[in-house]
Amino acid sequence: MIHSTMKKLSILLALSILLPARLFAEPDPSHLVRLLKQESEAGIRGRGLEQKFEFYQAYSNGRLDESAGSKTWSDKTGNCRLGWYDELMRNQLDSPVIAEAFTRELHEMLAGNSGNLERVLSLASVKLDLAALPAGNSAKFEKSSDALAVVRDATLKAESAFGNFLKPLTEEEQDYLYQNLYDVTTGQVEGQSARFPDEEKARRLCDLMESMDRQALLEAGGHVAKLGDSSLLEALAGLKETGKVAKGILVGGPERNIYNLDALRGISVVIDLGGNDTYLEGALSRERPVLVIIDLGGNDTYRGEKPGIQGGAVLGVSMVIDRSGNDTYDAQDVAQGACIAGIGILVDAEGNDHYRGLRRNHGSALGGVAILLDRAGDDSYHAALYAQGFGGPLGFGVLDDLDGADHYYAGGKWLDNYEDTRGYDGWSQGVGAGPRGVANGGIGVLLDGGGDDVYECDYFSHGGGYWFAAGFARDFGGDDRRLGSTLLAYDGDERFEPVFLRWGIAWQAHYGLGFVLDDKGDDIYGGNIVGLGFSWDFGVAGLLDFDGNDTYQLTYGAQGQQAGYGMLFDVGGDDRYGGTDYGGAPASVTYHPLPDCGGNFAFSINYGGTDRYGEEDLNNQVLERGSPGGFLIDSEDIPTLK
Repeated sequence: MIHSTMKKLSILLALSILLPARLFAEPDPSHLVRLLKQESEAGIRGRGLEQKFEFYQAYSNGRLDESAGSKTWSDKTGNCRLGWYDELMRNQLDSPVIAEAFTRELHEMLAGNSGNLERVLSLASVKLDLAALPAGNSAKFEKSSDALAVVRDATLKAESAFGNFLKPLTEEEQDYLYQNLYDVTTGQVEGQSARFPDEEKARRLCDLMESMDRQALLEAGGHVAKLGDSSLLEALAGLKETGKVAKGILVGGPERNIYNLDALRGISVVIDLGGNDTYLEGALSRERPVLVIIDLGGNDTYRGEKPGIQGGAVLGVSMVIDRSGNDTYDAQDVAQGACIAGIGILVDAEGNDHYRGLRRNHGSALGGVAILLDRAGDDSYHAALYAQGFGGPLGFGVLDDLDGADHYYAGGKWLDNYEDTRGYDGWSQGVGAGPRGVANGGIGVLLDGGGDDVYECDYFSHGGGYWFAAGFARDFGGDDRRLGSTLLAYDGDERFEPVFLRWGIAWQAHYGLGFVLDDKGDDIYGGNIVGLGFSWDFGVAGLLDFDGNDTYQLTYGAQGQQAGYGMLFDVGGDDRYGGTDYGGAPASVTYHPLPDCGGNFAFSINYGGTDRYGEEDLNNQVLERGSPGGFLIDSEDIPTLK
């Protein structure tokens, strides 16, 4: 018996030598980000930088304290500042661990049963400094009439809750919002998008949004989110009666229908049973603050030019659920899962879909929650500004595409304001940003579940945070290409400016937090300057790739400058870096006083594989870059978590 057991162990040992290492269990991302923190702390300790990093964190905390609430420091204020952002900024060494857990949890919620929309809204509510929403009760529907009653009840409750959202404002203040909110925050913005053109009006609008009953708004969203439950949708598919079947509810039959939504007065719910349908416009209004569209089948077209359509909301609650088909969504501003002072949700369950908009689209939120969830298919997303997982003041915006080979495009329309490196503004793809001089920013998230994806984006895009805000971009699988700028202009013509990306792919500027995470695949990361873990002026920028043979095209990444903390963390694979200047932390700081501000910190850490830095082999080396705060660490082995 002993001999037989020993023989089996010998065979297993021999196989373990022959088989590829990746067939055996590898550390998961949650384990790896803890290793990143351990390595960073060990590096700081090993070079005797503990006090400098304490100064850095304390100085950053002091600036947060001095600009909190109604306090001001320089041009910084506490307008619309979120508590979760503040927590991350005060615990910067922990922030990669928190970013990994947050993006994983959010993706798991969105990938679950469609009823999880309520859980996502509850999570967003907490991140926006509000209370968690009450847990919904899952139900089975035996009759279509029962499901229809639930739809009506949810819509009425959402309308009532939205009324409570407005209640703290006077009639004059409500008029001011309806007259100015879209135009000031979106319609007037054409490039140089770090600011709003009319800062005085914008500041008043943000102040009004802060004073509204935002908890009531999230409750309104929670009511309509119940309608995404798969069993309810299945029951609605059995409806026989068509036409206006109840007050506020219109049911369309399985033939091809055309819905002029703005002409459907008194209708707040449209349920379509199938067919290749067309939906025109669909903006919210004071008379119709809630609109729900449930399409149960067909290759559908959604088209319009007004702001706040196709699951987009300006001062209201809007949701589109499209259950199947290859669908086309074509709009301008605040559409396709977007909001300004509202809740905007779009869920597309399957099909190869095309989403096109101009500004504030595809999971873009200002003063509310915006969700675009696409469950399957090879999809394309095309926008110019503030799109594809964007969080403005008091906003939580998320785009999650669960599967398929997808194409993301953001930018190509309006010039940025850099004279030395002209390009286009983007401000999209997992970006949180505050309009400088007006208010702090929110939370923007771009998630992709799998497939070989292509990301095109222009300045200030893809996993970035600007002006007291946080942005996250995570791809869970596939060989992905982050091209580094858009290749053509927004309208498909040749670009007027050179192909150039500045502030892109894991970056932060001015008290921001920006993370890009990639779980699997052989990936390409493009760009030209200030990207790939580039942090400028207090905050954290991190690019974390957990597997694959990856290519980093910049000549330098993982930079901390003007009192910044930047990082690039790669595990596994034979990787290629565009140069040797990774992990750079210059000794000088001009924005803040030394030694009070602590200085700059940067880590470029690579575990496993045979890597090239430019033309150099720097495997198994630990190098200082720029100052003692700059680390390039390359190791063939993955260390043990202590």
